[in-house]
Amino acid sequence: MPEPPESSPLHPPSGRRLPARDAVIVVLLAVLLLVLFEGPSIRHAGQDQQPGAERDVLRALGAPAGWVADRLPFDEASDDALAFLEDDQGGGAGTFGRAGAAGAGVPAVPSSSFDPAQLGEAAPAKRPLGKLLVTGDSLSMPLDAELARRLVGEGVDVDRDPHVGTGLSKEGLADWGELAARQTRRDAPDAVVMFVGANEGFDLPGARGPIRCCGADWAAAWAFRARSMIETYRQGGRARVYWLTVPAPRDSGRARISRAVNAAIGVAAEPYRAQARVLDMAALFTPGFRYRDARDVGGRRALVREPDGIHLNARGAAVAADAVVDALRRDFEVR
Repeated sequence: MPEPPESSPLHPPSGRRLPARDAVIVVLLAVLLLVLFEGPSIRHAGQDQQPGAERDVLRALGAPAGWVADRLPFDEASDDALAFLEDDQGGGAGTFGRAGAAGAGVPAVPSSSFDPAQLGEAAPAKRPLGKLLVTGDSLSMPLDAELARRLVGEGVDVDRDPHVGTGLSKEGLADWGELAARQTRRDAPDAVVMFVGANEGFDLPGARGPIRCCGADWAAAWAFRARSMIETYRQGGRARVYWLTVPAPRDSGRARISRAVNAAIGVAAEPYRAQARVLDMAALFTPGFRYRDARDVGGRRALVREPDGIHLNARGAAVAADAVVDALRRDFEVR
């Protein structure tokens, strides 16, 4: 039998050999870089582990490593350097950090979007109500007179400023954007009560031509105008705005308009919940958005609407005033 071939001899690797000391230095350097750039990750890993020896070791190493990394900028620098990896994936946590950046398409959420009560926080200290502006179209009458009568003894200066026949979508008689600015400059009210909607439904200008009532595009355009007015009336957060929704009218054609207006009011006030209150007159007078001309007042059935099926009569204005004064009391010192 032929003898098996001899095994090829092993050749030692060529090149410079590193002593054990160099290996230790490399390991220590790697540990140092890990601490500098990923100290918080080591700490978080220890916190997330199940109880056991591995968790104890990670926590023992993670506490000092995280402490060192918190005081040096290397962890943030490494995140910035690797951010392109998250961008390529079209999502992830990295995209949220730029949600409010220019060109991102999603506007930042302002802190004014939150009423402190929603967050379980204490409400700001109440202050006296010195000046109240009651405005809008003809819907604000006779509510303005009722509020003035009730608050005159409280030392409140009530400015009644109705603009009959006007509307946010009805141009010509009044530009409500300019009117709101003029009212605010003139009066600097502590609070504004707005009740408008009897004359809406007109086309609104759009990028592609007039926007017909009453779909989402029209409601969005109307809400933008209302939101601009709220921004003016709130005066940088110093004032409060109380915007009343429109009770369902008798006419079914007008009901469609009023429904769109009410939806737009809610959207318009959304960024300003800390200062803007939507008072739901539609639910108060027309539950389910079904027209009613009467309701219980003081335990008795009473008419609350004018014969035109749109406006509130004097008794209805008194019911609405109850809701407005209750809302004012939550923000101001009002008896």
